[in-house]
Amino acid sequence: MKLIRYGESGREKIGVNIDGKNYDVSAFGGDYNEEFFTDNGLARLEEFVKANQRKLIEIPADSRLGAPFTRPSKIVCIGLNYKDHAEETGAKIPAEPIIFMKSTTALVGPNDQVMIPRNSVKTDWEVEFCIVIGKKASYVEEADALDYVAGYVLHNDVSEREFQLERGGTWDKGKGCDTFAPIGPFMTTADEIPDINNVKLWLKVNGKTYQNGNTSNLIFNVPFVVSYVSQFMTLLPGDVISTGTPAGVGLGFDPPIYLKAGDVIELGADYLGEQRQEVVAFNKG
Repeated sequence: MKLIRYGESGREKIGVNIDGKNYDVSAFGGDYNEEFFTDNGLARLEEFVKANQRKLIEIPADSRLGAPFTRPSKIVCIGLNYKDHAEETGAKIPAEPIIFMKSTTALVGPNDQVMIPRNSVKTDWEVEFCIVIGKKASYVEEADALDYVAGYVLHNDVSEREFQLERGGTWDKGKGCDTFAPIGPFMTTADEIPDINNVKLWLKVNGKTYQNGNTSNLIFNVPFVVSYVSQFMTLLPGDVISTGTPAGVGLGFDPPIYLKAGDVIELGADYLGEQRQEVVAFNKG
């Protein structure tokens, strides 16, 4: 099953994607949030869709898509989790996962604009495979980790490299700017991905391919990451863990390539759909 949310920003309705078409399921009630995942929402929604499939109304193809769930309690990110990405940035291969947090106010829809922050000259792109937590997870064993996963989603971990690397020792301020977390177009439930260790990811800027990766090259795989993060913080239903980006980010080129107003970013992953964002200049409004 694939979950979507659509409509005006801040007033999205819930839906599902079936065979490439989006359908409204507002009659199910509620939203895709912590309560939904906690209260066996995926199973209940699946039954609702089966019972009402012939009655579901297709959503107009030009409808705006929001993130496929409401603002989670946290967006946890894993840094330098592909060997080739660590190498291109000149970093050492980490002995343990690098954890940083991405502001939940950065969350936008998959095709919304990406805004370059005020005073930014080093805004960059990162295609990532994300985990969505399905139930409360604390001190989870690696062998049990996938039992806590609701599904997976595509994420562009937009990053301001000067803010991240040159402005005082923490990565978070280069990661949490407004519009820096386009997520979607849908959340794919865990049962629909045959092998999470073999998912292709790609990203283009202005039609040119910069990233071609595969989750088979993760340094720390999905079960390990879920278990590891749960040793340091309680993960709540609907929380997101972004697993890192493969090589091909703008920072890794000589000279580096950074985003500018007017650029168009396109990205996608097997089973997770595609995104498209226009880059715009900072607008204080």
